[in-house]
Amino acid sequence: MSADRAPIALNLSTPSAGRRGKPPRHFADLSAEERSAAVVELGEKPFRAKQLATHYFTHLTSDPEAMTDLPKASRDALAGALFPPLLRAARVMQADGGTTVKTLWKLFDDAKVESVLMRYPSRTTLCVSSQAGCGMACPFCATGQLGLTRNLSTAEIVEQVRAAARSLADGEIPGGPARLNNLVFMGMGEPLANYKAVMSTVRQLVAEAPDGLGMSARNITVSTVGLVPAMKRLAEEGIPVTLAVSLHAPDNELRSELVPINTRWSVDEVLDTARAYFDVTGRRVSIEYALIRDINDHAWRADLLGKKLVARGQGWVHVNPIPLNPTPGSKWTASDPRVEDEFVARLRGHGVPTTIRDTRGSDIDGACGQLAAEESA
Repeated sequence: MSADRAPIALNLSTPSAGRRGKPPRHFADLSAEERSAAVVELGEKPFRAKQLATHYFTHLTSDPEAMTDLPKASRDALAGALFPPLLRAARVMQADGGTTVKTLWKLFDDAKVESVLMRYPSRTTLCVSSQAGCGMACPFCATGQLGLTRNLSTAEIVEQVRAAARSLADGEIPGGPARLNNLVFMGMGEPLANYKAVMSTVRQLVAEAPDGLGMSARNITVSTVGLVPAMKRLAEEGIPVTLAVSLHAPDNELRSELVPINTRWSVDEVLDTARAYFDVTGRRVSIEYALIRDINDHAWRADLLGKKLVARGQGWVHVNPIPLNPTPGSKWTASDPRVEDEFVARLRGHGVPTTIRDTRGSDIDGACGQLAAEESA
């Protein structure tokens, strides 16, 4: 293997990385069978696991005081053993009249992650983190510049979701009580580099109550910078989540600078695998493209991207250009609106469905990783 194709160290399944310890075992880390075994180990009948699942996934609580259908002694012991605190809010910021809420969480070992809850007139969406930091090293990304601290456990991801769902259910977000409709793995980290925990989370989210949140897999999006083997594995899961590919450039020369993993799997390899994902699942793939002023926003690059996508067929893909949310002190900034409009027009001219992605929270350090970076400074 040549030097420029040297292997990049990736771990697609290990639940923790680096020097930090493993999070304590939590109810959300366990399968239904494991939950029953866990309550039996604690001296309870197996049916207590179903009661706990109902409280956690249906009532969205892990507070033993709320578990009034369990004996007092049992609820305290079960909650103490199976619901250890995993997240604590270190900072909460709001925008858009309180309908966008960004939370900086500290984990059990003081690692930091972020989630963003966004309420729209007709839907609610949560963006979750799957890693503390990120090892992909994309230079324009605040999280990428933090480096990778560790993978999150399944429960640490699920707890971000439960907290948001509870906030909506309690009417804490303007607009009255609501359900969480959509989930996107577009927060801190590369989701497919923490494959095992991410897929375990997805299975719990789509499981019917009381064993899960009962969400539609079609309303869950898993993003990736293009880890081809994991993309292929995802296609075979039988869970029709939406795949989003963070491309950011249609040519290998530039993409290798913006997305270093491109030296391992090229633009064409990534797009071929994305097309294959559509063939297997029938789910249209999203191409995410951060528009960076004078870097990747040229009209000829829009044409090249359009040609590459159309060459792989029609109806399989949708492009989301994203005005870059710049980080303080960074040389990277958003494209001029006129350049952005031309880029979109070029793609549409090739017959590629294209929608500028709504960017919320620019006034609250909206780019993932900014709050964590500030706290670490």
